[in-house]
Amino acid sequence: MILVGQYDSPYTRRVAVSLHLLGFDFEHDMRSVFGDFDSMRTTNPLGRIPSLILDDGTTLIDSGAILDWLDQEVGPERALLPDGGLVRRQALQRIALASGTIDKVMGIGYERLVRPERYRWPDWIARCRTQAEGGLAALAQLSWPAGEPVSQPWITTACMMRYVRLAVHDLLPVGRYPALDAVSDRCEALPAFKATYPADYVVPAS
Repeated sequence: MILVGQYDSPYTRRVAVSLHLLGFDFEHDMRSVFGDFDSMRTTNPLGRIPSLILDDGTTLIDSGAILDWLDQEVGPERALLPDGGLVRRQALQRIALASGTIDKVMGIGYERLVRPERYRWPDWIARCRTQAEGGLAALAQLSWPAGEPVSQPWITTACMMRYVRLAVHDLLPVGRYPALDAVSDRCEALPAFKATYPADYVVPAS
């Protein structure tokens, strides 16, 4: 299978980390949604990442759909998201907070780096920042037991943190939220995270 998308996208990265943790072999197609937009649209008509091209030629789009497929493939005993009940709802709420924070930070990045300077909207940047700060604060108030298995809420939250620190570094300085620092430190030490580390940040990933 082939994972399409660069690892500066936290959504692509969380799929890549999950593939590694679950033991799937895959190739990495590093096309950019900006530099290779026309080519990207032949893989995903929305021109977005990530996409996962399966061995039979089927293409899955959207990280949530891809992660659901991975969990279905490995079964409930190995799945990275619980299959039902309160624990699933709680996990989905954590993922919603982390992915919502990602989206607001992306909004800031697009406004600052993509939109022409004369058209930038400072009030919108401030609003997105307030929303991102709300997501971070809510996640920091939750319990993250060190002995808990690394599941999808951990993966998505850690990928979100690396993205925030690359994209809007003053939003999440080390020490502001020690509980989240511990999540990041634990996850980033894993081989699956080291293999997908986004070394540079140039343009916000879609």
